[in-house]
Amino acid sequence: MTGAVYQLAQKVAQGSRDSGAEVRLRKVAELIPDSVVSTNSAMNDAHEAQKAVPLATLEDLTWADGVVFGSPTRYGNITAQLKNFMDQTGALWAQGQLVGKAVGFFTGAATMHGGHETTILTMSTFAYHHGMIIVPASYAIPEVSSTTTGGSPYGPSELGNKPELSQDEIAVAVAYGRRMAEISAKLKA
Repeated sequence: MTGAVYQLAQKVAQGSRDSGAEVRLRKVAELIPDSVVSTNSAMNDAHEAQKAVPLATLEDLTWADGVVFGSPTRYGNITAQLKNFMDQTGALWAQGQLVGKAVGFFTGAATMHGGHETTILTMSTFAYHHGMIIVPASYAIPEVSSTTTGGSPYGPSELGNKPELSQDEIAVAVAYGRRMAEISAKLKA
């Protein structure tokens, strides 16, 4: 919507790449009408910045050894756009295609109590139904215990929809990407 969660996605991807993982950065289809997006400069700018990012497919999920989903928080919940994509995975569920894969989550919200943790918890129900192995940020990432904006044991997050991520937000997201890559490789082995 404003690009903050996209910035987090880039940092998580960077951390995974730093650990030697092959990464596909994807976005889900926009459901908000162009007539609404075009009237909001922040939304319009964010969409322009992401126009080269390919749309996620079900094949991306089966290709990956681990998957990290990010979503801005909407009233303490995931966006309709990500929920729409997740709702299309029924065939993967029926075939057990995601069972045993590592999965993680990250989010962003405009306010401290805007639903950071509930959004991640809401996304996690998808993983339970698919039999995926949830990899939290946890306090294994030392920056989690000292950050005031960068996330929680649940996963990385962004606070405030600002133009740039804070150093804490970047540190937690990059460390989380490394953690996901390492645990995904262990699970695959």
